[in-house]
Amino acid sequence: MHSPTHTLVIDTASVLSSSKSAKSDLSIENHVIITSSPNANGHKNSFDGHHSLQANGDVPKTELIQDDLVNPRPFKFRPVELASLLDSKNLDALEALGGIDGLLDGLGTDRSRGLTIVTPDNRSGAGVVASQRHVREPLSGVPTPQGHAEVEVADDPHSASMEDRKRVFGDNVLPHRISKSLLALMWLALQDKVLILLSIAAIVSLALGLFQDFGTPQPAGQPPVDWVEGVAIMIAVLIVVVIGSINDWQKERQFKVLNEKKEERRVKVIRNGIERFIDMKEVVVGDIALLEPGEIVPCDGIFLAGHNVMCDESAATGESDAIKKASYTHCLALKEAGGALRGDHISTHTDCFIVSGSKVLEGVGSYVVVAVGTKSFNGRIMMALRMEAEHTPLQLKLNFLAEFIAKLGSIAGIVIFFALMIRFIVQLATGSPARSAHQNGMAFVRILIISITLVVVAVPEGLPLAVTLALAFATKRMTAENLLVRVLGSCETMGNSSVICTDKTGTLTCNVMSVVAGSIGIHAKFVRKLEANQARTNANRSPSPYRNSGSKSPRDDFTIDQSMLNTVLSPSLRSLFNVAIAVNSTAFEDVEKESGERVFVGNKTETALLNFAKDLGWADYKETRDAARVVQMIPFSSERKAMGVVVKTEHGYRFYVKGASEILTKLCSSHVIVDQHWGSPFNSESDDVEVTEIDEFSEKNISRTIIFYANQTLRTIALCYRDFSCWPPPGMQDIAIDDVPYDVIARDMTLIGIFGIEDPLRDGVREAVADCHKAGVTVKMCTGDNVLTARSIATQCGIYTAGGIIMEGPVFRQLDESQMLKILPRLQVLARSLPEDKKTLVEKLRTLGEVVAVTGDGTNDGPALKAAHVGFAMGIAGAEVAKEASDIILMDDNFSSIVKAIMWGRCVNDAVRKFLQFQVSTNITAVVITSVTAIASGSEMSALSAVQLLWINIIMDTFAALALATDPASPALLDRTPDKQTASLFTVDMYKQIMLQSIYQIIIVLLFHFLGIKILGLAETSGNDTIVQTLVFNAFVFAQIFNSVNSRRLDKKLNIFEGMSNNWYFMAITLIEIVVQVIIVFVGGTAFQVTRIGGREWGISLALGFVSIPLGALIRLLPNKPFEYLFIRMRLLPKPQGGLPKVRSDVEWNSAIELVRDNLGTFPHLRGRRLGSASQENLLSFLAEVAGTKELI
Repeated sequence: MHSPTHTLVIDTASVLSSSKSAKSDLSIENHVIITSSPNANGHKNSFDGHHSLQANGDVPKTELIQDDLVNPRPFKFRPVELASLLDSKNLDALEALGGIDGLLDGLGTDRSRGLTIVTPDNRSGAGVVASQRHVREPLSGVPTPQGHAEVEVADDPHSASMEDRKRVFGDNVLPHRISKSLLALMWLALQDKVLILLSIAAIVSLALGLFQDFGTPQPAGQPPVDWVEGVAIMIAVLIVVVIGSINDWQKERQFKVLNEKKEERRVKVIRNGIERFIDMKEVVVGDIALLEPGEIVPCDGIFLAGHNVMCDESAATGESDAIKKASYTHCLALKEAGGALRGDHISTHTDCFIVSGSKVLEGVGSYVVVAVGTKSFNGRIMMALRMEAEHTPLQLKLNFLAEFIAKLGSIAGIVIFFALMIRFIVQLATGSPARSAHQNGMAFVRILIISITLVVVAVPEGLPLAVTLALAFATKRMTAENLLVRVLGSCETMGNSSVICTDKTGTLTCNVMSVVAGSIGIHAKFVRKLEANQARTNANRSPSPYRNSGSKSPRDDFTIDQSMLNTVLSPSLRSLFNVAIAVNSTAFEDVEKESGERVFVGNKTETALLNFAKDLGWADYKETRDAARVVQMIPFSSERKAMGVVVKTEHGYRFYVKGASEILTKLCSSHVIVDQHWGSPFNSESDDVEVTEIDEFSEKNISRTIIFYANQTLRTIALCYRDFSCWPPPGMQDIAIDDVPYDVIARDMTLIGIFGIEDPLRDGVREAVADCHKAGVTVKMCTGDNVLTARSIATQCGIYTAGGIIMEGPVFRQLDESQMLKILPRLQVLARSLPEDKKTLVEKLRTLGEVVAVTGDGTNDGPALKAAHVGFAMGIAGAEVAKEASDIILMDDNFSSIVKAIMWGRCVNDAVRKFLQFQVSTNITAVVITSVTAIASGSEMSALSAVQLLWINIIMDTFAALALATDPASPALLDRTPDKQTASLFTVDMYKQIMLQSIYQIIIVLLFHFLGIKILGLAETSGNDTIVQTLVFNAFVFAQIFNSVNSRRLDKKLNIFEGMSNNWYFMAITLIEIVVQVIIVFVGGTAFQVTRIGGREWGISLALGFVSIPLGALIRLLPNKPFEYLFIRMRLLPKPQGGLPKVRSDVEWNSAIELVRDNLGTFPHLRGRRLGSASQENLLSFLAEVAGTKELI
């Protein structure tokens, strides 16, 4: 009996199919329920639940709910009904629509003739005959749909126009995302809080500067330059905005160019009974499209007919195994066969649903299109990914810093304003000095100006410029290293990433099955990259039984690297080997459109063997295949799990077989012999392949090898052959030459070898994972594969380590939130996971405060990529959905490039911190000096003039930003753990440098400002005062120059010159600063209020500035503990969360604690070092509870 859910669906579908117009209030929920409805036995149907495509989550609701308002006439189905068929591959829903015949009739199409389209020229395409190879049924005798002309277009779907199809079901295009113009990007950049603060400061500074220059009388010979500071701040803001927006604009253009080629695709369809190529954008629902090897499916559909069609849906579902496509009738027969087939390979890897974004591996066939554009599986996910980016952790911290500095600057300005006003009021009250009303007014204006100038000086003008320049340089260099940064902020976010959630298929692995281990004959074991995979060989793992076997020439197992096989194989054995691989195969070599490289296309096992032969430099497969005289082909059968070919040779006939090793090896009576020392005079005399019988010990060796490879989750394939003197064999003369039964000839064969095949790791993945761990970044793997395969790959690349947990998706989904949060820190592998599991994992990790990066290449990775802080997509093998959702694209598809991204991200963060360390110390010094000297001065004049502050605060800061932002990334950046999101921008070491360097600079400036005349032994004259002030200005500038060198290091190491030779920008900018400062002193004159000074003053200036470097070294040697305590008391650093972990009040009491208490009672029952049976059960139950679930490995 059907469940109520099924009853509802069937009723709804039948109503829709029989009526000419469906209800407008039909709810999408009815169709969503179908995806997980149980069958009569309470289990999900093998077709319904297999590879559930729930990656889009609520996408059907958001994208398809509007289709309820569309009048589907003349068609019998709404887009939502057809699209929901693909969400969970629901065979019951298809049956409810009337099966394939009802579907074709409702869409107004014919399985053989396709759509009937009236064209002006009736041009033909590839021809009627050409389509017969895609369909089993001949075209002759297929009647043209009758009676369509007599029926109104509004009621007959067969007469529907292309416009009607596009109106109801949409075009096969996605709406172009409207790219922001350069001006719009500039406006968005101006929304940054720091830039807003700078803009306000610039306007106020410009207004006051104009008032000072043109609203008050100026001393003779002094040019009006006070307005320059405001203009300079505006220029700094403009530079930041232009650089940032141009960077974003260029990255968006690069991304568009990357995807332009993928949009230029042609699809073969049948219209009016004729094959023709049309643009992918012209495909409509109802079209009969054709499948060919290597094609990327452009839309969703239902398979009609074909020959051995296998699809790779890993990009859409994460399932690495090929999915066989069968007709609806065949799938229905499998379903009706009952539970016996439910666990069989055929039923679990066979369906009739064609998913957009999947790839055809082999075979030809046809399918009817049921969803296109935004209604297709691929399109819905693409549309769901279009959302705005959020602020990065660094942006949030900088915004907070800007607000904090603005508050401090405002407080300092208010304090100095009131201090000067108190003195001003006292002067007014006492009448000393005597001033006119106009002079009093100007004195008040000067007080106001100096207070506001203090606020302007406190603002770090160069900070946004340093961030922008650091990101710009990093992204430019990352592009050169095959990292295309789409979202500029993701670069610095990656530096703080603490967790990477990675897909397996196509990300950690190559998504190409390869031979990774094997055995030639019995004894010659080979391993791909043997040095790094010693565990792949079982040679001599147990005492050799051959020593005492009595055989004439005992041989032990030996192991060799796969690339060195040619050194132990004789030419005759190599030739035999190559023919067995090349001839007994249907795979072929073709040019891959994306990369332009020649790759093998076809069954993944066959392509693995062909690549194996090609890598060893054996004879070209095509020449070998063409030269073979094939007598009989025996196609692959799931019953016999083997395929074979009979070829005519010089001495008779030879039968080559390949298939499941556990079956074929039992049909062999002998095996080839490989000598480890082939090439010696004794072994090179004969060109014949040496064979020997399989004895008892050989059988054990074969069995042990197969089990050994199976335990490593390798797919084992055996290659065998058998020679015949004539064909058909004796006793079979009355049978056709190409129809000899397989069972008759598949016996007494000779074993060539056993091969272990798997999807291998990408080059450099193991090292990249190790680098991530060294950098304190945890790597977690999510895959749709089974637990054993997932564990094997995770162990190989170093993701799965001692103490880690491997969990299956169904178990993970059953955990409540508290259990999930407890298990996440130790969870390393999530197997049999759905796309929604990966997204959930990312969201929960973010809840724990982790900065999460996600890698992926398939359509199913899209939602998780978007949910993460940083999403990485593969540039070559990556699906368009993955690229659209990503922040960074790995152009070389190399997982190890992520390590470079981490390095560059940390480099950007360090560049910002280096600049902050330099900038804040400069600003503190400038604010204190300005405040103290202005208060001490009777005329409210600062030690540093406005133009001098302009040079220090703008030009110097801009140069320093450029210099400190261009340090290249180095592997040393991976030697520390990532910063948490809540970590302060400033560290203890930074605060030490800022505080002590500022104190030093304030002391020397104030000392020489007030006592310079006495220290230098000069007379009290205005000229000597200018010399002293020039020395003060010069010493202050050189202190900043040398402090910028000191700021190149943020840690306690003393070598501040490390890597400087690799940064020509820093050396050039430092030289420019020195040259410009010398020019200012010599020719600045009145504008900068300086004068030429002698050698003694130059020496003092340089010496005082140079002290910043040895002072920096001394500061690094000071212990951090006292300073940390001081900074915590000053609330500059947060209090450390020390002590034992505290239980959150909102977390429930852990029931496992009660279980521990109960099971402690088992120990009194210990007798004779044994546990009582009841106690054993309790303890085992406890251990199972601690482990979480029995599915955890």
